[in-house]
Amino acid sequence: MVKLDIVSDPICPWCYIGKACLDKALAERPGHPFEIEWHPYQLNPDMPPEGMDRREYLEKKFGGKEGAVQAYAPIAERAEAEGLTINFDKIQRTPNTMDAHRLIHWAGIEGRQMAVAMSLFRAYFEDGRDISEHEVLGDIADSAEMDAAVVQKLLASDADIEGIAGRDKAFREMGITGVPCFIVAGKHAVPGCQAPDLWIKVIDEIVENLETDQDA
Repeated sequence: MVKLDIVSDPICPWCYIGKACLDKALAERPGHPFEIEWHPYQLNPDMPPEGMDRREYLEKKFGGKEGAVQAYAPIAERAEAEGLTINFDKIQRTPNTMDAHRLIHWAGIEGRQMAVAMSLFRAYFEDGRDISEHEVLGDIADSAEMDAAVVQKLLASDADIEGIAGRDKAFREMGITGVPCFIVAGKHAVPGCQAPDLWIKVIDEIVENLETDQDA
């Protein structure tokens, strides 16, 4: 197996789209060698714990309503092209994602990381749910066959906050300034939202190299 580390934030639309593109390639290559692990990166590390009004956040970030519309138009177009549903009109608040990242971390311990990561994307982008709310995170944990009661207790504590923040910081120090960022075999970074064809090429090259090594 070859490790594929995905550095992302569950409120990042390009992360959602980028994973959809990767999934198309994986479907084309069902014998792919990837073992996937998700890693934390907060787009807004200084976001208040309660989050903020989404319209206010976008207009502040992009210099007004017009700037926000221009920034999100290509996102909506690419999401539609990849067959994804993103209901921006349903999203009322931009959340702090520390607790969502903690849930992804705990899900990894239980082998439920992929299910939780994808459920977070869908909850936020399709249903407009606030994925900083513990009740929402508990629902997502339950849907992934995790113990929601245990998750709620952990969320009410400071468990793993320091560790998540440290991992986030480490990726920034590595030079990652945006997500998604895919790291292949701990060596090669594939930044951004890449087309399925590129991923198919990467997979084919990896498989070819593995077969060459086995024959040597």
